[in-house]
Amino acid sequence: MTNTQQPLDGVLVLDLTQIYNGPYATFLMAEAGADVVKVEPPGGEFLRRRDARSGAGVPFAMLNGNKRSVSLNLKSDEGRKMFLDLVKDADVVAENYAPGVMERLGLDYATLKAINPKVIFASGSGYGQSGDYRDYQAMDLTIQAMSGVMSTTGFPENAPVKSGAALCDFFGGVHMFGAIMMALYRRGVTGEGSYIDISMLETVYPSLASTIGMLHGERDDIPPRTGNRHGGLSLCPYNVYPTSDGHLAIICNNDKHWHALLTAMDRADLIEEPRYAAMRDRVAAMEEIDDIVGAWSGAWTRAALFDHLSDNRVPCAPVRDLDEVVHDPVLRERGALLDIDHPQYGNVVVCRSPLRFDGIDRPDYHPSPDYGADNEDFYGRTLGLSGAEITALKDRGVI
Repeated sequence: MTNTQQPLDGVLVLDLTQIYNGPYATFLMAEAGADVVKVEPPGGEFLRRRDARSGAGVPFAMLNGNKRSVSLNLKSDEGRKMFLDLVKDADVVAENYAPGVMERLGLDYATLKAINPKVIFASGSGYGQSGDYRDYQAMDLTIQAMSGVMSTTGFPENAPVKSGAALCDFFGGVHMFGAIMMALYRRGVTGEGSYIDISMLETVYPSLASTIGMLHGERDDIPPRTGNRHGGLSLCPYNVYPTSDGHLAIICNNDKHWHALLTAMDRADLIEEPRYAAMRDRVAAMEEIDDIVGAWSGAWTRAALFDHLSDNRVPCAPVRDLDEVVHDPVLRERGALLDIDHPQYGNVVVCRSPLRFDGIDRPDYHPSPDYGADNEDFYGRTLGLSGAEITALKDRGVI
């Protein structure tokens, strides 16, 4: 039997986040049942203002479902006072403004803690709230450059390239979410609130483990960028191979995988080949092995080769384009992707939280809200403001 009570039911989050980093952390909380109230500046948060005609509205829809929206001018004295009144009952305040912004607004952790000692204040930024990098301008692209992601992406003969995915933003968001969960647990044990400082630069560093390993190895001939091969050039086969209608990624982590691939290739004769006997040997013969595998894979269609190698327990996957991924039937069957008719953006595909709990139904999905859509309800219920008072606040530019 399942139930509809969510893990974060009753948790109130004041969400000051913007673009991708912070909004993904608070989206995961909203999907777990938290009451996430997006507190937006005049005109709405930046992602909302991008030209929706180019599809730029879809990321906003993806990251802000199951949230509410209120508008509030935190640069005004009245707006600041209203926010501090809201903090009295809040469990979490999340923000990813540039370091120093919350202090300049008079909304730093010390101020909030004085009002609500149990509040959890989470700050996400590019380089953290301290250190010589603190005030550098930070976006996903700049963190990819600073972290080493760009220098290790691409082919050795070409210039560095960025990852196609906004890795650093979302790594930061996932770590912010995890830290908030830890802080909520700690508060449950100690009764104390927390201040959380998440640096995007620090969150992405561990993902470079394979490439970092080469800095400590015996070899000095490994290029900084290895294309589709292993970052430390310590596995083979490990590459993207051609098919008659696309490409397939194949990886052999051990001898068992290598022997399975040779069986699938009908090349059992190579199992006893001493030049390919151990992983170290295969790495030394990487060019030769890639040529052998590529010549064989090119005669297959992508789908047929994927099925054939999967039947032989060879780790592999087709290189799919985004349209294939967006229309993946299994992701829909599992409820990871959802087709909605968004009131602002029309028919779009949105994602649900990847976090699932046995015995707990997913909450109903509500599309990302209009800017300030919940002003009257939230301010009326939380602060006891009348309709006339809310109208007056709007006239004065506070909301």
